[in-house]
Amino acid sequence: MTNDKLPPPVLDADPMVDLRQYNQSWFDRGRPGWVILLWWFVQAVTFPLTPQPLHFLRRSILRLFGARLGKGVAIRPTARFTYPWKVTIGDYSWIGDDVVLYSLDRISIGSHCVISQNTYICTGSHDPQDRAFGLVTEAIAIGNGAWIAADCFIGPGVQIGANALIGARSSVFSNMPAATVCWGTPCRPHHPRINPQSTD
Repeated sequence: MTNDKLPPPVLDADPMVDLRQYNQSWFDRGRPGWVILLWWFVQAVTFPLTPQPLHFLRRSILRLFGARLGKGVAIRPTARFTYPWKVTIGDYSWIGDDVVLYSLDRISIGSHCVISQNTYICTGSHDPQDRAFGLVTEAIAIGNGAWIAADCFIGPGVQIGANALIGARSSVFSNMPAATVCWGTPCRPHHPRINPQSTD
């Protein structure tokens, strides 16, 4: 049956959730409220105004707020960090324009990684079977040398192996193997990523 033959969907059914019951009082944001408000102000006003070549300045700001960053990390001024104290990035990795690190839980990015523009790294979701729409968080880990191409979504709990390549606009909901080219929605492994240093 083609889409234009389907009956119109029901719109006025009773909602399965009751958002009045939502409660995240148990959730530990990792810092006092005033620190969070200060960070949101700095990120909204100061961070995006830093000149693009001054990666050291953005690294310094993020470290001041508890991010653990290695040497030579390059971060574009439009990148967004929900809670920087829950983020670790290894040496010489790149964080592109408009990347969002939704760090309700831990985000660990290895060394020499490329996180391309418009990628969303999401550690938070909600329980669809919970009438109160309860918050669920899971850490994300990205191995050394991985390349997450433009406009990808990385879901909660995902681990991406070292030197994996995730193709543009992929949606990653499960672990991806090391040294493998992966793409799609949902993302799937397709073929090995060849080591450019290999002499074979």
